[in-house]
Amino acid sequence: MASEKVLRMNAANHEISYADNSVFQKQIILKIRPIIEESITDAFKKIVPICMKVADLGCSSGPNTFLAIWHIIETVHGICQQEQLKLPEFEVLLNDLPENDFNFVFKSVPGFYEKLKKERGDMLQKRCFIGGVAGSFYHRLFPTRSLHFIHSSYSLHWLSKPPVGLENNKGNVYMARSSYIHIYFLIIHLNPKLGVVKEADVDSFNLPLYTPCKEEVAEIIEREGSFEIKELQVFVVEANCSSREELLGSKDIWVQKGKKFANASRAVFEPIICSHFGDAIIDKLYTRFATLAANAITYSMDHKTLNIVVSLTKKDFYQ
Repeated sequence: MASEKVLRMNAANHEISYADNSVFQKQIILKIRPIIEESITDAFKKIVPICMKVADLGCSSGPNTFLAIWHIIETVHGICQQEQLKLPEFEVLLNDLPENDFNFVFKSVPGFYEKLKKERGDMLQKRCFIGGVAGSFYHRLFPTRSLHFIHSSYSLHWLSKPPVGLENNKGNVYMARSSYIHIYFLIIHLNPKLGVVKEADVDSFNLPLYTPCKEEVAEIIEREGSFEIKELQVFVVEANCSSREELLGSKDIWVQKGKKFANASRAVFEPIICSHFGDAIIDKLYTRFATLAANAITYSMDHKTLNIVVSLTKKDFYQ
């Protein structure tokens, strides 16, 4: 089940695509922009490369693909203007698994170049080169010491495969020490008693993801030993963007919120769910999902999500 062929988001031509249902992920990228700017500023000023080589691991497809890249290029452009330095070239490598919708990604590149030209000038646009690298970041993707900056957002919680020894993991579909609300709703609706799926299929279904706590992240980094932690924060993002007055004023708002929430989950999990249970259940599953999410009790007006951001420097990077 957890092969590279099913670990992907819904493609852009899908009725419920990741490109159209990833607003929450955009909020995260915007929230951590100051940390990205600080990290790229520190790295660039220490090396001042002729060509700044950047990779985005788990780039997916859609407008978010180029958001962090824009922040990085814009930050370096600002430094060069302020310090009167020569603007470097940019080699941007967008990585994801082979089944990712790279067609949509590459079709979006000319639009990104045009935006660079319009907002930052012809010189910057001509100094930016974008390519794709298909493959798992759990395997080696790039030559030794070939990158200056690596970015990844909402990708590292995906495992290369489910952990070994889950044969008797009945009734659970993933492991975590921190809550993941989309999975919560999935667990409720992947209940054999509701008649949508078979109990045996649920018992053999294990999502290859893990959402660690802050202490686990720090422990893993320190134990591996190659990186120094520059920044490690837990921050909160509101999952509900409507005001309390709006939500109390109309049930229609709840219904729309429930649909949006369900679509955001479906855009991420549909390929892996269909690969295991078949595609016949997906519409019924997410219709119920949306109904539950629309309930003011289960989809709390004060619902918040916890997120971890970490900035690392390779210990021998500047040697």
